[in-house]
Amino acid sequence: MPSDPIAEAHRLWVAHGWADAADGMAAITSLMRAQQIVLARVEAVLKPHGITFARYEVLMLLYFSRRHSLPMTFIGERLQVHPTSVTNAVDRLQAAALVRRTPHPHDRRSTIVELLPAGREVAEAATADLNDQVFGAPWIKPAEITNLIEVIAQIRRQAGDF
Repeated sequence: MPSDPIAEAHRLWVAHGWADAADGMAAITSLMRAQQIVLARVEAVLKPHGITFARYEVLMLLYFSRRHSLPMTFIGERLQVHPTSVTNAVDRLQAAALVRRTPHPHDRRSTIVELLPAGREVAEAATADLNDQVFGAPWIKPAEITNLIEVIAQIRRQAGDF
């Protein structure tokens, strides 16, 4: 685009008498647009691996666990997503033979999700690509990364995210 639509929205906010909220609108709208841009880039990097970011998060949570397996309820709690989202992600990962479900040995109501060797390979390859193409070069100067993390953490903290 030849001009920034969020800057134009800011100008219009001020022109319509909402100057006290214009900076906040621009900040929040910018954050939401940046999230769309980053997610699109992450999804493009993950697509050749046959996974989405939601499935990647499940794989990595299992990858980092000591036994490479976790109860489904713990996955949902840790990723802060609805149980239906976990079920959907695990269904697709299981269909791709990257994870398997097993009954919990002590709780008949619970299911364990286990990372399979193919899932470990996908997790490692996808992480290498994300580190190379996204995480290692996140479109901002290295000196500004810490500030960005702190600002976003402040938003999350005030919203009760942690």
